[in-house]
Amino acid sequence: MKLRIATYNIHKGVTALRGRPRIHDVRLALHAMNADIVFLQEVQDRNERLAHHHHYPKGTQLDYLCASGYEHRAYGMNAVYPHGHHGNAILSRLPIRHFQNVDVSDHALEKRGLLHAVAHIGGAGRKGFDLHLVCVHLGLIHRSRVRQTQFLADFVEAEVPANAPLIIAGDFNDWQRRVDGVLRARLGMNEVGDAQEQRRWYEHLVPEAWLSAPWVSRPLQRRTRVRASRPQLARTFPSIAPWLHLDRIYLRGCEVNTVHVPSGREWAKRSDHMPLIAQVRIY
Repeated sequence: MKLRIATYNIHKGVTALRGRPRIHDVRLALHAMNADIVFLQEVQDRNERLAHHHHYPKGTQLDYLCASGYEHRAYGMNAVYPHGHHGNAILSRLPIRHFQNVDVSDHALEKRGLLHAVAHIGGAGRKGFDLHLVCVHLGLIHRSRVRQTQFLADFVEAEVPANAPLIIAGDFNDWQRRVDGVLRARLGMNEVGDAQEQRRWYEHLVPEAWLSAPWVSRPLQRRTRVRASRPQLARTFPSIAPWLHLDRIYLRGCEVNTVHVPSGREWAKRSDHMPLIAQVRIY
């Protein structure tokens, strides 16, 4: 079965500088992505300060965003404050059997959670099967991200059957790629960028004959080959000029057909992140 998957940090549906509502632009983004399952971060499902703003939708953000064609949803409330709350969400066109939100906050200043949902594919009973979904938004501090990723791996090993298809997606805040290896080594997952035929600029400019030349030092040869063979992750932040690969989709029991990151001014004004979109096939 083929599915279109997307992960998107919507920055609470407001602009970064003045905090003006742009949740309408976020819903336009969902229409344009046309994904079957969307992993959302920083969904501010209640904001009493903006509730009476003429550009703010009536009801909750989730109600408004789900009107884009998503019958099923899961929401994990992480940060709570006097005028509202925000967290992670999963919007799905597939039925969601159940979901749970697990607190993985590493300190009081950053409230973080893992939102785990189980979607059902196919017919009822034995004819169908479950697809496990985990939406994450890791901390800004490196040590926090490492501990949260270790907890994520422990949680998956305990809660998700080893033979069940699994998708972990979200904003990892891991621009140095320090937690990438945990998901690959412990959980046997691949990132959607692994399937892309993308190469770094020096793969084209530096021929193999040059690397094999006796006057090129062995450490330089080794570093260049390692970097050239390393999977190229999609750059999604900041949206005005994407440079960092913060947003990722990891898969188990699935294969990637295509990967896409939108570009342009229309997308840049919708959030400070670009969405990451992948077409996958479930085994």
